[in-house]
Amino acid sequence: MKANNLIYAPALKQEFRCRVPLKDARQVFLVNGTVQGAGAPLAFRLEEGEQLAQMLQIIAVRSAEGPRDLSFSESFHFSRGSAGRIILCAHTFSLDHFKTVEQTKITLEEGARAEFVVMQNEHNQADHETFYEITLAAGAVLDMVFLSLHGGSIRNHIEARLQGEHAACKLSGLYLTDGDQRMDYDIRLTHEVPDCHSNQIFKGILDDRGRAQFDGLIRVVPDAQKTEAYQANHNLLISDSAKAYTRPQLEIYADDVKCSHGATIGRLNPDELFYMRTRGIPAAEARVLQQMAFCNEVVDKITSPELRERMQVLVEKRLRGEFSRCQNCSKNCC
Repeated sequence: MKANNLIYAPALKQEFRCRVPLKDARQVFLVNGTVQGAGAPLAFRLEEGEQLAQMLQIIAVRSAEGPRDLSFSESFHFSRGSAGRIILCAHTFSLDHFKTVEQTKITLEEGARAEFVVMQNEHNQADHETFYEITLAAGAVLDMVFLSLHGGSIRNHIEARLQGEHAACKLSGLYLTDGDQRMDYDIRLTHEVPDCHSNQIFKGILDDRGRAQFDGLIRVVPDAQKTEAYQANHNLLISDSAKAYTRPQLEIYADDVKCSHGATIGRLNPDELFYMRTRGIPAAEARVLQQMAFCNEVVDKITSPELRERMQVLVEKRLRGEFSRCQNCSKNCC
């Protein structure tokens, strides 16, 4: 990794504490769309065969000093045979009505391997829309986990193209809403060559008047034989006012493939709740435990034990309603 690709941040002028600290991670701050201290967009690149020893944590923040409406781009390029792990965290400094449009390009050359964890945690006035453009060459492997924990409106558009044989793409996501929050995922994944594999699992828990929409399309082009592609979307509605819309789709133009998709929208299992109540567990705690069990399938996709444990704690705090006090907190904790 070239030294001039990244500039590491000094102390921020405003008090900020990201609660996803990792012992072996290096941190980079993006303030209002540019690398702090450089004033330029983020352009991350690993050269051929380069292995990123430490996990890289990129903390993107919006502050009152920046424009209310902001568009910016960033890129991640993994050259042939390279490998690295990236954490992308999104936060807001103030309660301003921020509107953010973000363009994220991820390119994996032949044999490259990348793991991304995206943690989105903004306040109720934030409107954040991100467009992910992902391309995988032959033998490339991408594992990407999304955790949309808080925000007024979060919309993730993901376009992934598997362009080389034996490429593999795994996408996982968890979204949590309450109040009037909205979370949308729009996924377009295309198998352009034979012998590729993709797997998607997205889950949501919706409370109060929360809304979520999942649109997922897997497209297998003609002659992309031996394709394996799977997609699932599951939603839990905690209140009668919450609504989830889901539309998984398959568009297949090859005949030697293994593809499946499915979706569910349901409520907490009353039999499981009753069983826990008979064991002396209070009703509110039983509901949280059942929701945590629902979330674990996605959180467990994070390979780093330290990061996985930290994300489990954040998810649990969110489900217990402990994030609500952050909406009026000037310390910008997550």
